[in-house]
Formats: sequence, structure tokens, C-alpha cells
Amino acid sequence: MKNALIIGAAGFVGNYLIDHIQNDCMWSIAVTKMAHEVIEKQGIKIYDLDIMDKDAVTVLLKENRPDYIFHLAAQSSVALSWKNPGLTIDVNIKGSLNVLDAIRELDYIPRVLLIGSGEEYGYVKKEEVPIDEQTTLRPGNIYAATKACQNMIGGIYAKAYSMDVMMVRAFNHVGPNQAPLFVVADFCKQVAEIERGEKPPVIRVGNLTAKRDFSDVRDVVRAYTLLMNSGIAGETYNVGSGNAIAIQEILDAIIELSGKEIAVQIDTARLRPVDVPLIEADITKLTETTGWKPEIALKRTIKETLNYWREKK
Repeated sequence: MKNALIIGAAGFVGNYLIDHIQNDCMWSIAVTKMAHEVIEKQGIKIYDLDIMDKDAVTVLLKENRPDYIFHLAAQSSVALSWKNPGLTIDVNIKGSLNVLDAIRELDYIPRVLLIGSGEEYGYVKKEEVPIDEQTTLRPGNIYAATKACQNMIGGIYAKAYSMDVMMVRAFNHVGPNQAPLFVVADFCKQVAEIERGEKPPVIRVGNLTAKRDFSDVRDVVRAYTLLMNSGIAGETYNVGSGNAIAIQEILDAIIELSGKEIAVQIDTARLRPVDVPLIEADITKLTETTGWKPEIALKRTIKETLNYWREKK
């Protein structure tokens, strides 16, 4: 039986990845979390780990000797990266480097998947859409810059040290239990609060004209495990739906599901200093390598996310 290690498993994606591996991959699982985080899963090994402590990372890897390593630990909020760029750089670059160096010192070669972001592409020209993996990176925010750096370092380590490292650029992924730092969860949470009478029927929003590529998180983690089986060391793979949709359309769909009369108000605090107008993935490389394709419709994801916030009181 293969042994998988998920670094940074307490977050939104980590919980779904644990479920998918347990239900569909039948690998043994070890996971890490920060000391203050909680993971309520059965049948897995759980460790507290700060990826800024390289020695601790080394000890954990030597103890577990995982076949597969999913590196999810990150400061993943674009909004927070503007407010705290230092933290974002420390976790996303220095932390990832600690993980890679610890892996490099092992006496065997595990498969490693570094999780990046479609935000890395940044200022995409109209003629470059849909965006393939060869598109020039022009990061438009601090978070994107740190993930682009992680990607480049991963590629260098794969080549220079013959490490089995692959990278993904995951575009927006959404679903139930996502933190309201992210747009779909934020809108659904606000609407659920309006439905319960906890706030006036006014939803506060940022930039509604931006177009983003949204996928269900359950489709995304399935792509990650398929890449562990079929991906090529040193390569980067886009993970997305291949279809961009305006944030306005997401909002309209949520309000329609509510059936309430809800006013929309622009909140300047929610506007980013710089916002990229259009991000859409070309997922040909991923599909041809693994056979993966998205299966869960965005309408279903939005409905299930809204229902999650309706039940969460």
C-alpha cells in the first residue's frame, strides 16, 4: 500500500483530499497541521508541524517515509497577501524551500506535488486566453508572486537534484466549508445571514466584472491524485474548468437561489489594489496526461455551498 503525506491538511482543500484518498485511492495517510488547528478524521496519522522549522520537517519525513507528498501548506488568500506580504513570503517561499530541502536529504525519492495557483499568470493578454502552461507569468499580486517563485524553485529542484517534483497551477476552486475570505463562500455566507434575518438585505461586494475559472474542490483533489499516478517530474499542470465566468454571474446565481430581494453594494474595502480582469485555464495538458476532466457543475457547487452556510449557525 502506498503511503501519502499531506502537508497542511487542516484547510479547505486538505479535508477534501483526505476524503478522496480514503474513499478512492486506498493509500495510507499521514497529515500535518499547525498546533492550533483541528483535523477530525479517523484512520489517519496526524502531526503538528510548522513548515518554517526545517528540522521538524526532516524528522517527520524520515519517520513516515511517504511515497507521495502533497504540499498544500500556504498562505492562500490574495486579500491577506496585500495586508501581510511578509507572512505570505515566509510561508509560501521559505516554507516550501524547507520542505523541498528536507525531501532532498532523504535516502529515497518520493513523488511530490507542489500546489500553485492560476493567479501566477497575472496580467494575461487577450490573445493568450485560454492560458496554457507556457504562458508568460506576470503576477499581479503578492500571493501570485510567491506561488510563481515556488513553481520555479520546484522545477529547478526537479532538474538539478533529480527529484520527482511536479507542480500544479490550480485555478479558483470552491465548495462547502470554504472560508469566507473567498468570493463564493463570502457571498453565500452573506445571503444565508440575510435569510435568517441576521443582517439587512444588502450584500457587500468587491469587483464584479473580473472573470475567473471556477472548479469544484472535489474535482480538483481528484486531479491531484491522478497526477501522482501519471504526472511527469519537473512539469507544471493547470487545474481548472477551462471556462471563465464573471463574478457578477456567481452573485446573480446565489441571489436567485435565495429568492430574496437583496440589494448589492460595492464595498471599497473589498476591492484589491490591483485586479486581473480575466483568468481562464487551458487544461489540455492535464487531460491528456491523466484523463481527468471536471465532473461537478458550478451550479451544483454554488447550491451546496449556500446550503452549507444556511446550516452553519
